[in-house]
Amino acid sequence: MRQKSEIAKRLGNLFVTFFLITGAPAYPFAGCCQDDAGKDSSGFHDFLTVHGEIGRSGGTLVISQRSQPKTLNPLTATDTSSREIIGLLMADLIHINRATQMTEPALAKSWTASANGKQYTLHLRRGLRFSDGYPFTADDVVFTFQSYLDQKIHSPQRDLLVISGKPIAVKKLDAYTVVFTLAEPYAAAERLFDSIAILPRHVLQRDYDQGTLAGAWGLGSSPGQMAGLGPFRLKEYIPGQRIVLERNPFYWKRDTNGNRLPYLDGIVSLFVANADAQAMRFEAGETDIISGLNAADFAVLQKDRRRRHFRLCDLGPGLEYSFLFFNLNTAEPSGDPALPVEQRWFRQAAFRHAISSAIDRESIVRLAYLGRAHPLSVQVTPGNRRWVDRAIPPPLHSVSRARNLMRQAGFAWKSGSLVDSGGRNVKFSIAVNAGNTQQVQMATMIQQDLKQLGIEVVVIPLEFHTFLDRIFTTRKYEAAIMALVDGDADPNSEMNVLISNGGTHVWSLQSNTAPAPWQREIDRLMQEQLTALNYRKRKDIYDRVQELVWKNLPAIFLVSPNVLVGAKDRIGNFQPAILNNYTLWNVEQLFILRNRMPPESR
Repeated sequence: MRQKSEIAKRLGNLFVTFFLITGAPAYPFAGCCQDDAGKDSSGFHDFLTVHGEIGRSGGTLVISQRSQPKTLNPLTATDTSSREIIGLLMADLIHINRATQMTEPALAKSWTASANGKQYTLHLRRGLRFSDGYPFTADDVVFTFQSYLDQKIHSPQRDLLVISGKPIAVKKLDAYTVVFTLAEPYAAAERLFDSIAILPRHVLQRDYDQGTLAGAWGLGSSPGQMAGLGPFRLKEYIPGQRIVLERNPFYWKRDTNGNRLPYLDGIVSLFVANADAQAMRFEAGETDIISGLNAADFAVLQKDRRRRHFRLCDLGPGLEYSFLFFNLNTAEPSGDPALPVEQRWFRQAAFRHAISSAIDRESIVRLAYLGRAHPLSVQVTPGNRRWVDRAIPPPLHSVSRARNLMRQAGFAWKSGSLVDSGGRNVKFSIAVNAGNTQQVQMATMIQQDLKQLGIEVVVIPLEFHTFLDRIFTTRKYEAAIMALVDGDADPNSEMNVLISNGGTHVWSLQSNTAPAPWQREIDRLMQEQLTALNYRKRKDIYDRVQELVWKNLPAIFLVSPNVLVGAKDRIGNFQPAILNNYTLWNVEQLFILRNRMPPESR
């Protein structure tokens, strides 16, 4: 939620070129990295050498986030703020390079696949240590997958590790060799490892045994309670202000000159109220990198970029999409008494199509995004060139069509207001993340669009964590606007959103009724594409999924914004990509041309 989030901005966590299973005994690796066994003062290490501009060590990078993380636990994190910080603390076995979009070695220095595509043998790097100095071995890998697969933990990544209804089996062959056995061949199997952060068994085994692992590594955890394999480790967390990371002295990558990475001494992430505050901090020179700029702030910053010595990049459409969805969860007996009535409207495909037709997406793109976005008919964005179904037409804005659809569904108008067959006025609220200016604008514009249908809409802006709680926990809302961003362009990244029991199937996370036939077909097709090893076959399957989504509109997809980022001129190796994390994906190689003091020391 692989992971999606607003969550990401889903919430929140990305590509075009894919590495498909061929049945060959081994796989070539991307040219930007190479294995290089080396030695340092502590003994033999299988370092990973990375290519790029040679940087200088030292300095603190200052970034900002629009909300503070909810957790530092990679097993349960769904929001973008949490996952961005976790990505700096943790590492994976096989990594998707955000620039090349290809898989490459990470904690696993190499891997082989069986001829039938059902078994993968991963060979781990030797001599690596967690950020607390404890050795990394196959025991940590086995423990990690055991934890992600534990149904009691409810990890959103679990969906990706269940093939044809059977969890992936993990077996340790020796201290540095692990075998993964799949029930069926898995399309693009290497890519699933990218979303699984390897956990320290020596730290978390007790929590697992006591059944408290899902609640471990909360924001109140001390740095000494945590350990990871990422380039940084936790130093300090000040609620409502900032989180401070320091260089991991045991990190396992180095540059071509043999310098151990990361270059930076640390990272300070400041918590800001909203996107405008984030842009203001960047413009004032208080932060070094900004990611996920909105179009209005991008336009303002462009005017002053030369004088203030920063650069801005419009990377075009990414993999993020915003959508409107209705609460189709089973209503609680003690819940809102009006919700069951409203759900009778929401469950009608004709009603959803009418709402979709009434929404003027082109105006949303023009006014809320200043042209730096694209209207959507389904969840696959224009940035996902390899998998988008070009046969699906662009969304149609037509109030007359919307009115005809409402009539066909049994609705009518009384004194200008839309009423259902029982004479009840059609009105509902839309919950939205108050910290996302463009989403609030979208909600307000949709409010005006639906007024033309005689529908009264109330926009309810909510603090981000409250918003997520309403969607995922209490389910006390009528409709909502959310943004999700894929961690990969591959269709597998959409599993937990599209399948009926997925952890990010937000419009219906809990239901006591059987899925509709079209939803059951999507469930079947998404499982079928998992095991289709031929790209053309997978493409046909996923095209059919998109067609079903387009015809039935379980959610109303709105727009995909361009990826807008910026960095100070003095940040070396800055190479933004359309895959999340847009600006920090190569954080271990970022460096500062001139050292600066962290904000608390100025």
